[in-house]
Amino acid sequence: MEYKIDASNKDLRTVNSEIRKVIKNGAEKIVVENASHIHGLAAGLKNGNVIINGDVGDYTAALNDGATITINGNAGKFLADNMTKGTIIVNGNAGYGAAEYCYGGLVVIRGDAGDFLGALNKGATILVAGNAGNDVGTYMVGGEIIIVGNVGENVGNWFIRGSIFVGGKWKSLGHNCKETPIESEDIRKLEEYFSKYNIDADPKKFKKLVPISVKPFYK
Repeated sequence: MEYKIDASNKDLRTVNSEIRKVIKNGAEKIVVENASHIHGLAAGLKNGNVIINGDVGDYTAALNDGATITINGNAGKFLADNMTKGTIIVNGNAGYGAAEYCYGGLVVIRGDAGDFLGALNKGATILVAGNAGNDVGTYMVGGEIIIVGNVGENVGNWFIRGSIFVGGKWKSLGHNCKETPIESEDIRKLEEYFSKYNIDADPKKFKKLVPISVKPFYK
């Protein structure tokens, strides 16, 4: 059963309440349209399959806790902020601070991502098919970030744990970040992601970044 929501002239509370109600009533798919004016859309969902047609505002899918949310457009700032589990797919670009503070789950951005992608990532997998901005993975403490294209300055700044994979070039590495040889298990993992999400990239050409020290704040 598919349920459609036209968010034109509706506020955040009304649309999110409607989404939760139809998920509870057993809708297999919820399609939301005309929601570019709403910030915090589809936040805090524990289940459900939500498809958003068109661009979305800031904090879309924040606190996601198990839902699958697909955005057929561009996302604003702080996409999937504090997500714990579930899957977010953006068939466009994502703005500043996408997938910050995530504890788990998967975020796939088919276009480009802005600055501070995956900052303080604690366990999510973040996959960007295009390029990313500056300060990717700042204070990252777990999980993995995969950038198929190029990355800006200060990649992995104050890195603590986790891995960052880059298919293109970076402008500079951040504090406590170093390149290390990519391993066969890493290549296998990247191959699985690229195959599943139909991304044209050669895992063998990727570079792997890890922390220099797991305690970068102490000498």
